[in-house]
Amino acid sequence: MIQWYPGHMKKARDEIVQTLPRVDVIIEMRDARLPLSSRNPVLGELRQGRPCLIILSKKDLADPVATAQWISAFEKEEGIRAIDAETHDRSIGDRILTICRKLTPENRRRPLKAMIVGIPNVGKSTLLNTLAGRRVAQVGNQPAVTRTQQTLTLGKGPGKMDILDTPGILWPNLADRKGAYRLAVSGAIKDTAMDYREAALFAAVHMMRHYPLLLIQRYGLDTLPDSPALLLEAIGRRKGCLLKGGVVDDHRASERFIHDFRTGQLGRISLERPGDDDLQNPDPFDDLDDDSPADKQDSVTDRPV
Repeated sequence: MIQWYPGHMKKARDEIVQTLPRVDVIIEMRDARLPLSSRNPVLGELRQGRPCLIILSKKDLADPVATAQWISAFEKEEGIRAIDAETHDRSIGDRILTICRKLTPENRRRPLKAMIVGIPNVGKSTLLNTLAGRRVAQVGNQPAVTRTQQTLTLGKGPGKMDILDTPGILWPNLADRKGAYRLAVSGAIKDTAMDYREAALFAAVHMMRHYPLLLIQRYGLDTLPDSPALLLEAIGRRKGCLLKGGVVDDHRASERFIHDFRTGQLGRISLERPGDDDLQNPDPFDDLDDDSPADKQDSVTDRPV
């Protein structure tokens, strides 16, 4: 079981509870590769009907077909708008302001109050820096960098919007094992709180089923191995992750595999899709012994990379 809940995250939850009564609209950032698992865990109970803009970050790393499906699914819910975005895109501020004003038409005569929320390492700080045009938030490649609230103003005059940033929040007990491993693979959980081999095996199950050609292309394989464990072994040999005697170093091979996913070197991959059977199966390792992964991909990521 992965468990990681730094003390400042409880404080952040309390701050959200105290601030929400003054908020007109919520801006929730999620990872486009895992929009369900990366949802903010407290919003369901605290939102209380407030309009919400969901921003799917890291779109350049996610399968565009899956991302489009998620946006369509989210916007079926009343009061929800969803977009995918590059957090470095300087035009994103105008898009956010326009959408939030449309979500709250009754507030057109006064500045809006918005709150931006999201789990660790989802890109909130990068987005705030882009919106401000300068560094106003610390950015890092480790989760839980932001630890204090800060406010940023978009626009001018009555049409402006004040955005309150909050630290990332992650729930204290990751009872959903599949969700926990997706978060670990994506980098939302500190590496010291995860077992690299378990996370890599979990990711291998998904990618062998949905993205086999990307694996073959990236690692120069003739065919896809019969199991996730054999895939990691093949990756280790291809990438020189060896111990004395030519034995594969499982940990290094797992690190390399997860690094390739996180940095997009495997291609554009999503770990979740709406209605996917994977989201309903409670045990992330049910298929580790499955020796018959899908023989083709069902998205544009079937193209050479």
